Amino acid sequence: MTARSRTPSFWHDLPREGKLLLSLVVVDFVGRGLTLPFAVVYLHEVRDFSLGTTGTLIGLGSLVGFAAVGPGGALIDRIGARHVMQLVQVLLIVGSVLLAFASTVLAAALALVLQGLAFGVIWPASQSLIAAIVPAELRQRYFGVNFTLLNLGIGVGGIISGLLVDVDRLSTFQAIYLADAASFLPSAFLLAVPLRHVAGRPVHSDHDDGERPSYLTLLRNPAVRTLLVVSMVGAFVGYAQLNAGMTAFATVVGGVSTRALGFAFAANTAVIVLLQLFVLRWIEGYRRTRVLAMMGIIWAASWLCLGAAGLVPGTLGAALLVAACAAVFALGETLLQPTVPAMVNDLATDRSRGRANALNSAGFAFPQFIAPPIAGFLIDADLSWLYVASLVVGSLLIGVLAVSRLEPQLTPEVNGIGS
Repeated sequence: MTARSRTPSFWHDLPREGKLLLSLVVVDFVGRGLTLPFAVVYLHEVRDFSLGTTGTLIGLGSLVGFAAVGPGGALIDRIGARHVMQLVQVLLIVGSVLLAFASTVLAAALALVLQGLAFGVIWPASQSLIAAIVPAELRQRYFGVNFTLLNLGIGVGGIISGLLVDVDRLSTFQAIYLADAASFLPSAFLLAVPLRHVAGRPVHSDHDDGERPSYLTLLRNPAVRTLLVVSMVGAFVGYAQLNAGMTAFATVVGGVSTRALGFAFAANTAVIVLLQLFVLRWIEGYRRTRVLAMMGIIWAASWLCLGAAGLVPGTLGAALLVAACAAVFALGETLLQPTVPAMVNDLATDRSRGRANALNSAGFAFPQFIAPPIAGFLIDADLSWLYVASLVVGSLLIGVLAVSRLEPQLTPEVNGIGS
């Protein structure tokens, strides 16, 4: 029986623990969606912190999160992914509650540091937890479905908070931050009771080679190094640009309104939610490296749409082209999110899974610091054509690296075509 014919039985074949984890993804990320669009608004317009202070506070959280990735991966391998996820949930709950009542800069800084620590570790911990529960042959589909539910939760949360919050009423913002904290309680119960037996301290078998797990040991594997480079290039020309460079280009060069940008991001979420399950069925059984190459081509097309918006600034056409950019980019996301996490965890052992996921998270996070200043410089210097060209070339480079370098370094099983 081929891999493609097995895909309809995904839910049936999924272990009970995996079903329980999936059941709460939307709940967890509805809370995140409630607050994600309004961090700057809350700190600047509601709490009356200056824009400079607000930017520093948000940057502080991001910096702390990046610094926590490495130690977090080692901690996962030492005490287990479930225990680290429980610690993450405590930090997120306390951070959100504290932020709801943060009337001073010091209180807000403490809250954002706690959240930064949590967000720095949450992806390595959650992906390690998934890999410990879900069999290798089901992980690609699981990561894809998880990504769909994550986006659905964020989208629903953003819609709800957009209808409720009012900058003249502090209580409305306090309510969404408290709701964000409460959204983690069901999954905290899940890990503490029904899933208390999974993903604890890794067990070392008699077949272990005796070498202590470390980041250096991981990086000795050529496939791990190449995949890290692919992830970094993808992050630089992908999410770092979607969240910063695209919005700057759309408003400054394309003359697109903030309302049109809102529609563009809504289109991005809609494409993911509507198409991810279909894409998962389509890519099942194909080489993951070839899927990444296709993603690179799709992202290149999305950035060409953005560049075209700059040719007709201030028009309806520009707004539609920016929306097309975000929507086409989302199609590429549906190829990326199931494949890279699956490869990362298939390349790792149980002893090194936390570090492997942390390394990939660090490779994803680092470009988030360097991409926005580069994008801002090019756009501000009237070099928008060079900005778009660099994104197109970088997107195509992902495919070149994936097929010419990474593919020969992977076993058929890691590349998604094993029996």
